[in-house]
Amino acid sequence: MISVNLRDVRPIYEQIYDSFREQIVKGIFKPDEKLPSVREIAAELSINPNTIQRAFSKLEQEGYVYTVSGRGTFTAAVNLQSHPKRDELFAKFDHNVRELFSYGVNGEELGERIKKLSEGGTVK
Repeated sequence: MISVNLRDVRPIYEQIYDSFREQIVKGIFKPDEKLPSVREIAAELSINPNTIQRAFSKLEQEGYVYTVSGRGTFTAAVNLQSHPKRDELFAKFDHNVRELFSYGVNGEELGERIKKLSEGGTVK
């Protein structure tokens, strides 16, 4: 489910946040599904509960989860079409595409690469 790489340069709470966010976006966690408790995750990963709570707080601030007092944390119904993260990713994409153009990459080459990725393929 959730794993932490101690050699990763990202802080542990960000790794946990990214892992949950990815699973929510991919639909692995369904809307209104109860997530494991902070204590359960902390015990499973042998991590301080405050680290897990920090990741959950960030997920809640960004609308991926919500908390019900006394009941736990649940996944929110996320509208991916209008989510701010989508705009952020498109801005990064646009920046990277402009940079690729400066390296001589053309639209056809980008299109082929995007097509491969959309079909689940890998690119070198």
